[in-house]
Amino acid sequence: MSTPKRKQWQDVDGIVLLDKPAGLSSNQALQRVRRLYQARKAGHAGSLDPFATGQLPVCFGEATKVCTFLLDSSKHYVADAQFGVTTTTGDPEGEVLKQRDVGSALTAGRLLPAIDALTGDIQQVPPMYSALHHQGQRLYDLARQGKVVDRPPRSVTIHAFELLESNGKDRARFAVHCSKGTYIRTLIEDLGEALGCGAHLQALRRTQVDPFPASMLGLETLEKMSPEELRQSLLPASAGLAHLPAVTLDGEQSRRIAHGQSVDLRGECRGLVRMHNQHGELLGVGEISQQDELKTRRGILDSGRRL
Repeated sequence: MSTPKRKQWQDVDGIVLLDKPAGLSSNQALQRVRRLYQARKAGHAGSLDPFATGQLPVCFGEATKVCTFLLDSSKHYVADAQFGVTTTTGDPEGEVLKQRDVGSALTAGRLLPAIDALTGDIQQVPPMYSALHHQGQRLYDLARQGKVVDRPPRSVTIHAFELLESNGKDRARFAVHCSKGTYIRTLIEDLGEALGCGAHLQALRRTQVDPFPASMLGLETLEKMSPEELRQSLLPASAGLAHLPAVTLDGEQSRRIAHGQSVDLRGECRGLVRMHNQHGELLGVGEISQQDELKTRRGILDSGRRL
């Protein structure tokens, strides 16, 4: 009996914008996609809970270096809320904690003032069912042991909080554009408390992770693609850095950067930048100091759509 061949992993560079299905953790979805591309190295930017769906950027090879610079990205969601019911997790996977009367109709006139109060720079207390650490333990591990610990509030920014529709009774759908570190579960819970009836997040879909486009590909679509079509589906690593200003270096400057040396760039912006050579090829992410000195923060070989 012959021994099955081991999968031959390849050097794959690029980013695919996956439409993560419900029922899979972000890591499970990553591994499914990784096997399709047979990619030796892979990572994802911005986790989604198993019940949630939507855009999950999956990065391969050199593009995994981009993940670090996506940590501060803002995100866009469509959230369905169930009012009058709170759960242990703040979402449909938890046990019911309390049921309350919703009261008067969930009209825009009742919802909008509460929404406005939760828009802009706000303070959020992270949920117990989260991956944050407390004295070396994950909060969700403590929560599963029935423990509750104090969590200091954190500053987050809700750029936009919009009512999309309501059944007028106990359900409503919202569009949310928020900063990193925002828990949509907590936002919906806080909205329910502001209305005096409680609420939990019933469904969640992430529609976009900045700076990527809103388009995405489902697992079933990817599974039907040929190797060439999979190759064509990849975005270059530079797509994950579109939010950073770009600087173009001449031949000598590119050579110095490639050898780990600094470059004088007077007149350019300061802070993190995308570095390109004179042919438009990505060299990596650099940082321009207050002294107008450009140094490499992370070299990235954007070698195109190699598969």
